[in-house]
Amino acid sequence: MISNKKALEMIDVISNMFPNAECELVHDNPFELTIAVLLSAQTTDISVNKLTNTLFQKYKTPEDYLNVELSELENDIKTIGLYRNKAKNIQKLCQSLLIKYNGKIPETHQELESLAGVGRKTANVVMSVAFGEPSLAVDTHVERVSKRLGICRWKDNVRQVEDKICKVVPRERWNKTHHQLIFFGRYHCLARSPKCDICPLLEDCREGQKRYKASLKEA
Repeated sequence: MISNKKALEMIDVISNMFPNAECELVHDNPFELTIAVLLSAQTTDISVNKLTNTLFQKYKTPEDYLNVELSELENDIKTIGLYRNKAKNIQKLCQSLLIKYNGKIPETHQELESLAGVGRKTANVVMSVAFGEPSLAVDTHVERVSKRLGICRWKDNVRQVEDKICKVVPRERWNKTHHQLIFFGRYHCLARSPKCDICPLLEDCREGQKRYKASLKEA
């Protein structure tokens, strides 16, 4: 694993590569964001945005989601993965919002994680994007990039990855760094075909060096 100093230097490079990185899930309020993040599990943001473009016209409040049969909601979101489980969680979440939180999305991690379908990652995204609270959500891109670069160990779990990045990056940068690491993983350090040959971090990336040398041999 690399030092904290080197890790921050690498994250600074990523920051310069994607200075305008931001949440790509289209939403108008904390409630829509929470639903969108819930829907995004094991699905691309592009697929979610395509779905919510019409979904959010039909369902605007927690009551709207509860005023239809579960089968109807399932049918409305069936274009994305795990739609049956997601539909069930959405209705449970909406029920909790009405019973416990006056129909509003709560503004603490603990309360958010008490909602159906909302884990730590989703709670971190909502706290960061909707409420501006310093939080660093670890999704598949953040985890992959952090481990490839040696910022974290391959055996680290998601929480350990989050804790390590938060230790390296100043708290006031957590929100922005979260999006920048996602963009780096989504558009540059891709899962299957990372752009190692044009990566400014190649020299310090052991994973990248292995891949780059292997590609030269194949050529």
